[in-house]
Amino acid sequence: MKRLIALFLVTASIAGLAACNTIAGAGEDVSAGGHAVTNSAEKAK
Repeated sequence: MKRLIALFLVTASIAGLAACNTIAGAGEDVSAGGHAVTNSAEKAK
């Protein structure tokens, strides 16, 4: 039973780390889109 719990915790930790990396990448993409909109607005002035 202890091995099953340990395996579950290791698997959950790996999945959590992968998700953090994906969310960080998505945040960078959203930030880049925001910068593009800001730059376009500045050029239109």
